[in-house]
Amino acid sequence: MKFLGKAWRLLVGVKDGLVLIFMLLFFAMLYAALSVNPYAGGAAEGALLLDLRGTISEQPAEPDPVDVLAGGAPAAREYRLRDVIHTLDRAAGDERVKAVALDLDRFAGGGQAALGDVAAALGRVRKAGKPVVAYATGYSDDSYMLAAQASEIWLNPMGAVLVAGPGGTNLYFKGLLDKLGVTANVYRVGAYKAAVEPFTRMDMSPESREANQALAGALWENWQQDVAKARPKAQLQAYAMQPVERIAASGGDIAKAALAAGLVDRLGERIAFENRMRELVGTSDESRPGSFRTIKYDAWLAANPLPTTEGEIGILTVAGAIVDGKADPGTAGAETIVNNLERGLSQHDLKALVVRVDSPGGSVTASERIRQAVIEAKGRGIPVVVSMGSVAASGGYWVATPGDRIFAEPDTITGSIGVFGIIPSFEGTLEKLGVGADGVRTTPLSGEPDLLRGPSQVADRLIQLGVENIYRRFIGLVSTTRKLPPERVHQIAQGRVWDGGTARQLGLVDAFGSLDAAIAEAARRAKLDPEEAKVVYLEKQPNFIDQMFRGLAQSNDEDEGSADVFGRVAARPELMLMRGLFDARAILSGPAIQARCLECPAAALPLRKKEQASLTAWLTGLFVR
Repeated sequence: MKFLGKAWRLLVGVKDGLVLIFMLLFFAMLYAALSVNPYAGGAAEGALLLDLRGTISEQPAEPDPVDVLAGGAPAAREYRLRDVIHTLDRAAGDERVKAVALDLDRFAGGGQAALGDVAAALGRVRKAGKPVVAYATGYSDDSYMLAAQASEIWLNPMGAVLVAGPGGTNLYFKGLLDKLGVTANVYRVGAYKAAVEPFTRMDMSPESREANQALAGALWENWQQDVAKARPKAQLQAYAMQPVERIAASGGDIAKAALAAGLVDRLGERIAFENRMRELVGTSDESRPGSFRTIKYDAWLAANPLPTTEGEIGILTVAGAIVDGKADPGTAGAETIVNNLERGLSQHDLKALVVRVDSPGGSVTASERIRQAVIEAKGRGIPVVVSMGSVAASGGYWVATPGDRIFAEPDTITGSIGVFGIIPSFEGTLEKLGVGADGVRTTPLSGEPDLLRGPSQVADRLIQLGVENIYRRFIGLVSTTRKLPPERVHQIAQGRVWDGGTARQLGLVDAFGSLDAAIAEAARRAKLDPEEAKVVYLEKQPNFIDQMFRGLAQSNDEDEGSADVFGRVAARPELMLMRGLFDARAILSGPAIQARCLECPAAALPLRKKEQASLTAWLTGLFVR
C-alpha cells in the first residue's frame, strides 16, 4: 500500500508538472504571437499612434500574474516616462514616422514635471517638421498640457476643455478618531509638517494653508506659462478664470467656447479626426472608413528599445514611497535599491552615478540606508548627480543630499525637510467598549509605547526627542551638503514644501534640467563626452516571464478608462477619498518616525491595483474587528 501511495503521489506530481508546463508553453506562444513582429497589426510607416490609456510614471508597477491570468488588468496602465520620451525622440528622427497621432481620450495624467518632459519631446517632434495631431472627447489640465504641443488639437463636439488648476480638498480624520475613541499621539518638528494634521485637526492650519497655497500658485503659474508658450494665441487665462461667462457667450456650447478661445483648432467626431490623419499619412485599407497607416506605440518601442544594460553612467531610480526592506517596482524598497546599486557597481565599470528621485519620502531608516549606499559609491571616486522628477520631498530629499549637483525642474515638488511620528492608541476605544487594561512594569519603558492605555510621559518624551534628533540630523545633512548655515536651513525647512523654482532660489537645488541634463553633467564630471556616454539603468531587468505577463496585461487593458471628461472630473472625489485613506493607512501602520510628504500633489495619482487591495483589506479589518 505504501508503494501504491508513493506511486500515486508521483503520478499526481507528474500530472501537475505537465499542466504547468503546458500552461507556460501556451502563454509563451501567445506572447510570441503578440510580439513576434514589431509592427504586427500596424504599418511599417505612417503615424505613430500614442494612445495613452493610463498614467505616466517614473517606474511602473509590474502586473500581478494572478490578475493577468484571471483576465484582469491594472486599474490604469502605467507608461514609463523614459520610454515615452525615447519613443517620441526616435520618431522625430525616423523618416518612417510621418506624424504623431496623440489620442488622449483615456489619459489619466501624471506628475507635472513628468508631463513637462513629455510635452518637450512632443515639441521636438514638431520641430523636426512632423505634424502632431491630438484628439480627445475632453481635456483636463494634464491632457491639455500635452495637447498644447500639437500642431492640431481636435475636440469632440460633445466634449469640453476643463481647466481647473492645482488645488482641492483634503481629508481630516480627527472627528472620526474621536468617535472611535482612537488617540493620535503625534510627535513632530516644524510649523509646516502638515502630514500629521489630518489626525489632529478637522481643517487645514494657517501655516499649511500658506505653504500649500504658495505651492499651488507656483505650479499653476508654471502650467500657464508652458501652455502659453506652445499656444500663444489661446485665451487661456480668461477661459480658466471665467468659464461660465465664456461658455454662455457661445450659447452654452462648451466645445464651441473652447474653439472660440483658441484652446482647440477643430471640432469633430473621431471619424473626422481619423480622416484627417488619413490625409496626412495615407491608408493601407481603402475599404475601412477613417483607417490610417498606424505605427503602434508598443510595437515601435519593442523595435526601438531604450538601451538599458551596458553603459558607463549608472542610473539609480528611487521611485514611490520609501520603505524598509525589499519592494516591487514603483515602491522604493531600500534593500532593493541598495542591491541594485551594489550589483551595478560590481558588474559594470561605472564612471559616474545619476540618482533619479521621484518620491514623497517615507521611512527615515530606509532613506538613510539608501543615502549611505550612495555615499559608499561616491567614496570610490564616482561623481554623483541627482535628478529630481515630479516629487523629491522629505525622505526623497534626504536621499538626494549626497549629490555633487542637484537638478530639478520648475514644476518639481521638493523640500518638506521635516520629521514626524504618529502612534495610535486605543484607550478611548476600550472605554467605549467597557474593556479595561492593566499590567505591571519593571522599568519606565516596560510595555511602551502602550497602545491600550496610551504612551506614558516617559515614552512620549523619548519619541519626541528621537524626532527632534532626526530633524537635527536632517538639518545637518542639508547644511553640510548645500553649504548653508544650519540656522538658514532651519528657516527654509520645518517641513515646508517648495516648487523647484523657489527651491533653486533657496539653494536646495543647483540647476534646472531634465534627466538628460543630469546625465550630461555626470559625464562631464567623469571626463566623458556627454554626446558619446552611455547609460545603464541599475534595476532588475524584466525576464521572459515578466515580459510575457506585461504583454498579456497590456492586451487586457483595451477598454480601461473613460473618454468622458465630465466622468473623470466626477471621479476625482472618489480618487481623493481612496488616496486619503491609503495615506492614512500608510502613516498609521508605517514606521513610528517618518520623513514623508503627504501634501505633495503628485501623491494624488490613482491608486494601483495592489494598493487598492491592501486598502480594502485594512478597512475591512478596521471595521469588522
